[in-house]
Amino acid sequence: MTKQLLDTPMVQATLEAGVAHLLRRQAPDGYWWAPLLSNVCMEAEYVLLCHCLGKKNPEREAQIRKYIISQRREDGTWSIYPGGPSDLNATVEAYVALKYLGEPASDPQMVQAKEFIQNEGGIESTRVFTRLWLAMVGQYPWDKLPVIPPEIMHLPKSVPLNIYDFASWARATIVTLSYRHESPTCDATSGLCKGSGIVRGEGPPKRRSAKGGDSGFFVALDKFLKAYNKWPIQPGRKSGEQKALEWILAHQEADGCWGGIQPPWFYALLALKCLNMTDHPAFVKGFEGLEAYGVHTSDGGWMFQASISPIWDTGLTVLALRSAGLPPDHPALIKAGEWLVSKQILKDGDWKVRRRKAKPGGWAFEFHCENYPDVDDTAMVVLALNGIQLPDEGKRRDALTRGFRWLREMQSSNGGWGAYDVDNTRQLTKSDSIFATSGEVIDPPSEDVTAHVLECFGSFGYDEAWKVIRKAVEYLKAQQRPDGSWFGRWGVNYVYGIGAVVPGLKAVGVDMREPWVQKSLDWLVEHQNEDGGWGEDCRSYDDPRLAGQGVSTPSQTAWALMALIAGGRVESDAVLRGVTYLHDTQRADGGWDEEVYTGTGFPGDFYLAYTMYRDILPVWALGRYQEAMQRIRG
Repeated sequence: MTKQLLDTPMVQATLEAGVAHLLRRQAPDGYWWAPLLSNVCMEAEYVLLCHCLGKKNPEREAQIRKYIISQRREDGTWSIYPGGPSDLNATVEAYVALKYLGEPASDPQMVQAKEFIQNEGGIESTRVFTRLWLAMVGQYPWDKLPVIPPEIMHLPKSVPLNIYDFASWARATIVTLSYRHESPTCDATSGLCKGSGIVRGEGPPKRRSAKGGDSGFFVALDKFLKAYNKWPIQPGRKSGEQKALEWILAHQEADGCWGGIQPPWFYALLALKCLNMTDHPAFVKGFEGLEAYGVHTSDGGWMFQASISPIWDTGLTVLALRSAGLPPDHPALIKAGEWLVSKQILKDGDWKVRRRKAKPGGWAFEFHCENYPDVDDTAMVVLALNGIQLPDEGKRRDALTRGFRWLREMQSSNGGWGAYDVDNTRQLTKSDSIFATSGEVIDPPSEDVTAHVLECFGSFGYDEAWKVIRKAVEYLKAQQRPDGSWFGRWGVNYVYGIGAVVPGLKAVGVDMREPWVQKSLDWLVEHQNEDGGWGEDCRSYDDPRLAGQGVSTPSQTAWALMALIAGGRVESDAVLRGVTYLHDTQRADGGWDEEVYTGTGFPGDFYLAYTMYRDILPVWALGRYQEAMQRIRG
């Protein structure tokens, strides 16, 4: 394809095919949504959960067994993303689940998995949550796990290590794990691990150091708490347990979940089981609600999603379709807009703890998660609603006002925005050895979320004359890496960071000719692949030398293109080649294929495939290309 060809109907045809593909995928209620893929720990823990709860389902177990086996690497191990290296935690959990489901230990690939586990130091080298699940099924001693005392519920919000010092996802997990999990959760299943040679590996454990650094304080605290658990009198224990139970019941969502994510949901059900509350409506609704997060695969398997993303998928799709030229009152956009307005959260959530005077108005990620609206979803939804028209314009404007106001109130003191909370940055919490090797435990501002808020605010005409915007731009400038890139907290990785930041800066009037902006665009050009696309492997989180390296993907190519177009390089050779890549890789049905994961849950620990990305983002990028070219042509 030549530069001249990009001005021909061929590019428009590519865009139209992508639009038609998206329109066909809209749900009758108006939303878009596709499965969110993660790793086999989800299915393995589902197996162990059902075992602990006494919920045996042979048909489902056969489906899960099939799915776990389908995700196994050729060497008998499991990774946490396609093409990734063998992962000890995933392999241990999958191995144990398959043994429970009847897979013989003598199976050649099970033998390979066992040998890998032994060589990596055995169960003692795994993260705390893997060992926790094994303790729940009687295969690991509780006294070797960190203690989470229910007395934590008594800590005032001003005291370090109170539950609101932790990120929303960690907070919900801590509370649900604080209630009597030392009690036998279920009957031990002999033979799962004991005698299999995986409890004790070859050599010393290879457990990874805590992200926040090893903390002697937490080691000493854990020793004290273990001793305290044996005291005959434990002041505050029963009232702490009661507070934890009240918190759990109050935080259940309408669909039965807790937090819209797998960990606290599973742990809440186990807590209620420990309390002999399996007949309680919260338990019944919680267990029945699990089914909605399950997905039947085409080969007869069944997977469990770590979360679901309908609001995120819908907001991005509306933006892509508007960029592609659909009119603001197109029937599909009206339907989507009305659905989005109906999902605005008008009740207070945990965010209120640090923003007492703020009024609600955010959106969540999931169908139901009123306790946890998030900034990223809210920014994208407000941006989307600001570009369409609805029959009830008053209702749309009211929703926009509430959403804009809530976003403004959620800015942190350093000028950035976190995902769920304001100034959730206490470093002592980050050093907590209970969670620090198992994902992020605090929710500090991030470059990508901050940039999305700027893009949202910019759509209302705001620029650096407003202090809120000025502080955010200063934050982004301070966070830029020496090579010109930005870290991607919620997407892989530096390509995602730049793809978010540059359009955000452009939206609020930052001069794209500024050297620091141009440096980020140069970085993208330097990391473009030979085929014209962009790609970045999840390994870049562990090894920054791999930044910007990986097989080309539609989603990462789209992010790069949107940054380059925003930065004024629409007529560059890099954009020409990137648009050509998207044209050449489009399927006949208008969609794109993408095998690798480009979404991030916890950098270094947990990755995701947003399976709508591959179809939404190319349309969005091509639409922006067409818009920019039309402006040039006048």
